[in-house]
Amino acid sequence: MGGLLSVVIPAYNEEETVSDAAREILRVLDEARIPCELVFVDDGSSDGTWERVRAARAADGRVRGVRFSRNFGKEAALLAGIRFAAGDCCVTLDCDLQHPPEKIVEMYRLWEAGFEVVEGVKVSRGRESAAHRLCAAVFYRIMTRAVGYEMRGRSDFKLLGRRAADALLSMPEKDTFYRALSAWVGFRSATVEFEVAPRRAGQSKWSAGKLISYAVRNITSFTSSPMRIVTALGVLMLVFALALGAQTVANKLQGRAAEGFTTVIIIVLLTGSSVMVSLGVMGHYLTRMFDELKARPRYIVAETAGEDDEKAARAVP
Repeated sequence: MGGLLSVVIPAYNEEETVSDAAREILRVLDEARIPCELVFVDDGSSDGTWERVRAARAADGRVRGVRFSRNFGKEAALLAGIRFAAGDCCVTLDCDLQHPPEKIVEMYRLWEAGFEVVEGVKVSRGRESAAHRLCAAVFYRIMTRAVGYEMRGRSDFKLLGRRAADALLSMPEKDTFYRALSAWVGFRSATVEFEVAPRRAGQSKWSAGKLISYAVRNITSFTSSPMRIVTALGVLMLVFALALGAQTVANKLQGRAAEGFTTVIIIVLLTGSSVMVSLGVMGHYLTRMFDELKARPRYIVAETAGEDDEKAARAVP
């Protein structure tokens, strides 16, 4: 089949890894004789990431770069890179090389065999805390049940053929969840297993708070399952209230005084907490709707590196 491969690499404060990433990925693809280009997307970094991207561009003309006007988030960076990619297929991976570049060759060969989506699946998560592993397991279990696709072990390391990439870019919503949408688009798919490698330099930009925020945002932007959970919670509270009411009436008819104070306190606490949780869930969905109705662009490009990128220097809806 053959064709140009675009490698999309989001980077946020990754000045220590950009040069190594460009050099290592190009080395692997050159050895495999795969025609390629690298598209770095600087997601509003505050360090020297963009200068390193420009240096990599000067060293090898196959490197291109897009710099955001500010930090818009990894999801926006991934979609920007795919939009500006000129290849017949594109691979997305992290700049820290925890996604092994050698696996790109295997993904490309599967694409040549006719697969439009090739998912990178983690067989190990590398060095993570127990709390991080637990949160990840819960998150992906929820997402698997919500979207109807197996999400455990999935990552942003994947290959999309041009048809799948165009289908992804055609979706009008601003709040996107790349890992789930790339499965949702369908097409013939395959998987490639990999082990998460240690970071070669720098520190992870993900804190516990950012991970929780990322999970909540993606769940509420992609699926309505939390609203169904709220409905189930309401039905459960109704059943509890009916049972407690029946018990109270039975005690009254039998001349036994109901234990009122404790019962009332429990009912008030349960009702109040369930109402507040429900309002919070609905609030998240109203926020998502508000963001979509504003119709602001996913990102704004401040600067590009590459002679074919003049079209990038504008806001993209």
